[in-house]
Order: sequence, then structure tokens, then C-alpha cells
Amino acid sequence: MTSPGRIVVLNGAPRSGKSSIVAALQADPSGIWINLGVDMHMERMLPPRLLPGIGLRPGGERPDLEPLLPSLFAALYESIAAHSRLGLDVVADVGHHDAYAQPLGMQVDAAHRLAGLPALLVGVRCPLDIIMQRRRSDVSGRNYVSPGTGDEVPPPVRRWQEAVHEPGVYDLEIDTSVASPEECAAAILAGFDAGLRKPSALERIAARCG
Repeated sequence: MTSPGRIVVLNGAPRSGKSSIVAALQADPSGIWINLGVDMHMERMLPPRLLPGIGLRPGGERPDLEPLLPSLFAALYESIAAHSRLGLDVVADVGHHDAYAQPLGMQVDAAHRLAGLPALLVGVRCPLDIIMQRRRSDVSGRNYVSPGTGDEVPPPVRRWQEAVHEPGVYDLEIDTSVASPEECAAAILAGFDAGLRKPSALERIAARCG
């Protein structure tokens, strides 16, 4: 019987460094890391009329899209679980929050869908000043709100920073302002090598919220 693949869920705000960690994990020769998550979801999967899909930012700005989100997140995590059960390692970059027009509880649902699988929930943190530096230097055209030129942090960016790490239950937390993507990937792989903590972060989330 095939052993399940490892699962890494990277949770953090936009520009916190999740995509760079995904690339560093995929460069590691010890596994076959499949990239699933918000970037692939927004860039490749959804029709334009449903964007940003699971990337919908905090603030309750699109109540017309919110009813679709539980199904989209459920499909994402069912896919992650399916890949793992086939022996494939999966890394998913997400920005979980519950600051919608009404709470949707999708992180709890995700925890149930990954039950019994070797999964690490990793909090990807980065100070706001570094996030703003990254936003101002980004020439890809992916900024969803103007980064401005002064020291002021746009309200949507601040809302991300405040909402994405609630409830803040993680197996591992990393700060990309002090650790390189390769160092972050090494810390994540070391977490698996050391053996998963029991109960895991996802198990604690599922147990606490029912």
C-alpha cells in the first residue's frame, strides 16, 4: 500500500513569501512536490468572472462571491487529500481568514478533509514594512491595490495582516524577513523528519471548533 504523501499548507498574507517557499520545496529532490493553492487557483483554474475565488481578501467586499467559497475550498482540500493518498507530496499556498460578510469556517472544514494525513500547517509571517517594500518593487502587475509611495499602509493590506493569522494555530511559524526561502523549506522538511506533533495544528483546529 502506498504511504500518503506529505502535505504542507502555507498560510499567510499576500507578499509574505509563500510562493518563494513553494519554489524552494519543489527544488528539493527528496519528494515530488505538487503545487496547489491560491496562486494556481487564480491564475489557471477560475473563469475571470469568479476571480479572485479563494483569494478573496478580508473585508466582506464581494458578498456575491462568498456563497461559492466553501465549495471552492472544499474542492481544493479534497484534491490535496487525493494527491497525498496517491503518495504525492503537496504544498499549498493559501490565505485563510474568516473576515467575510459572514463567517464561513472554511479552515475548520479543511482540517476535517485532511484528517489522518501527514499535514503541516505553517504560518508564514512577514512584517508590514517588508511586505510594503515587496509590493512597491513588484513589476508583475499583480498588485490588487496601489502600494502608494509613502509610509501609509493601504487598508486592504492591513486587513490581510490582521485577519490571516486568526486563530493562529500552527505546527510551525516562519518569518520570511529573517529566513530565506531555502531556510524556510529546510525548517519545514525538518518538521517532517522529526515526526509530526500530536495532535497536529489541523487536529487541534478541528477539535476546538467541532
